[in-house]
Amino acid sequence: MSFDYDLFVIGGGSGGVRAARVAAGDTGAKVALAEEDRYGGTCVIRGCVPKKLMVFASEYSGMVEDAQAYGWDIQAGDFSWDAFKGKLHAELDRLEGIYRNLLKNSGVESFDQRAKLVDAHTVELSDGTRKTAKHILIATGGRPVVPEFPGSELAITSNEIFHLDKLPESILIVGGGYIASEFAGIMNGLGVKTTQFYRGEQILRGFDMEARNMIADGMVEAGVDLKLGTNVAEMRKEGDAIRVTDTAGNEHLFDVVMYATGRAPNADDLGLEQMGVARGAKGEIVVDDYSQTGVPSVYAIGDVTDRVNLTPVAIREGMAFVETVFKGNPTPVDHDLIPTAIFTQPEMGTVGLSEEEARAQEPIEVYAASFKPMQQSFAGRAAKVLMKLIVSQETRKVLGCHIVAPGAGEMIQLAGIAVKMGATKEDFDRTVAVHPTMSEELVTMKSPVRSA
Repeated sequence: MSFDYDLFVIGGGSGGVRAARVAAGDTGAKVALAEEDRYGGTCVIRGCVPKKLMVFASEYSGMVEDAQAYGWDIQAGDFSWDAFKGKLHAELDRLEGIYRNLLKNSGVESFDQRAKLVDAHTVELSDGTRKTAKHILIATGGRPVVPEFPGSELAITSNEIFHLDKLPESILIVGGGYIASEFAGIMNGLGVKTTQFYRGEQILRGFDMEARNMIADGMVEAGVDLKLGTNVAEMRKEGDAIRVTDTAGNEHLFDVVMYATGRAPNADDLGLEQMGVARGAKGEIVVDDYSQTGVPSVYAIGDVTDRVNLTPVAIREGMAFVETVFKGNPTPVDHDLIPTAIFTQPEMGTVGLSEEEARAQEPIEVYAASFKPMQQSFAGRAAKVLMKLIVSQETRKVLGCHIVAPGAGEMIQLAGIAVKMGATKEDFDRTVAVHPTMSEELVTMKSPVRSA
């Protein structure tokens, strides 16, 4: 049977675009891609990229005081949201253009409309056109969701935060994950009176507890009003503001309320059910180690599969898919020891097991150093940093590395290579320190602070 395409990709985010252009460019496959919104997906348009630019913008507020402490005679002016927002959206437009060109230059045919599956080899575009393909790849990503409660329609999500007409005077951010915690730091740094509610006992659940505590302390010290064990009971409009009643019965007024309490896979209305493509408890598409669904011609990658919801992971899943299906080299996706950065303020970089996870698994040693970094200490700022290694007593392998420090994301990328290679504590010890740096502490910690 002949098909219109060798591959039809649904979704123009980081994973889908990479898979489409590599399949077309490297193997000469005939590839099409459909995207109903903007190319670049969550990461480029409403996620990592604009968020990191906002992190950069928010960090300048502290730099003026630091510069003064170093002898510079400079004064802070006001932050202009309009000036920043204009440049931000121009940059996102530029990046979207790059994504479109990457597809075009690889010979991928693009359709700017929604697509859904009709059968194992057929997709239907929103204008009613049908296309056939030997393989179909679903890369439709995820979206933020707001739970239902009285007044929940008044909340915005991370999608809308980049499009605010003006910077609010006060904001409530609800959630304790990395998105909520990052935006609490951002808005606080931009001069917005920022409150964060989290229903649990400490933010950043699932990460190393010592690192979580240090980040929370740093955020509070920087001015974020962090309320743990707290959730929203109801919200109602009051003039231009929102009156929020919390679970303890206290009332607060905020200009904006942003929810970052969870994301859902974009797998509805894709025609999956009628074809027998299985979905999990959160609505995610169920796939095997090779990203294949129960329907052999249909694959799925990225956040829609709810495995590890990170952009570089979606890209690697897309590459593994191309290796498996188009290059005759079956490549399972490797989700082990993924380094990641959380752009909270203070910033965190982490790879491998937390102290709590490792302790539950085997006898370990913990090496940790906490100190005030030279640059901030000289300027009279109190923020401490943390360098921490979790080591197996038996194999001496470094099971986890956790860094809370300015530039932690940059450091963990390189530490991640060593941990992924299976480096031991003695490998770290054999490495000469680069002095004076913060990261030298990773190779100079000679005795454990505790064993478990």
